[in-house]
Amino acid sequence: QVQLVESGGGVVQAGGSLRLSCAASGNTFSSIVMAWYRQAPGKQREMVARMDVSGYTNYADSVKGRFTISRDNAENTVYLQMNSLKPEDTAVYYCHARVLGLTRDYWGQGTQVTVSS
Repeated sequence: QVQLVESGGGVVQAGGSLRLSCAASGNTFSSIVMAWYRQAPGKQREMVARMDVSGYTNYADSVKGRFTISRDNAENTVYLQMNSLKPEDTAVYYCHARVLGLTRDYWGQGTQVTVSS
């Protein structure tokens, strides 16, 4: 079992920045592949950024160069630094976890990010 608690969402003007945090508990954090997804109204949930246990990252094309995923294994936390935000980044952002070698998905409760133009 993995429990995820997100924080850091809010309202920001276009061009601004936000940092999302996701605290994980219930399993050895260093063996968990972490990712951030988002879902805008009327759209499917999409992967935004992902970091595996070795630190390898990949990003959606729409956020490359603007968003950065990082993790602190000592704090059992993954972060998403979002810079140069655009109105199209408005969505509910979800933290996602999967224990290495297993197939079960874990999701956080979601945090709203709203970017005003």
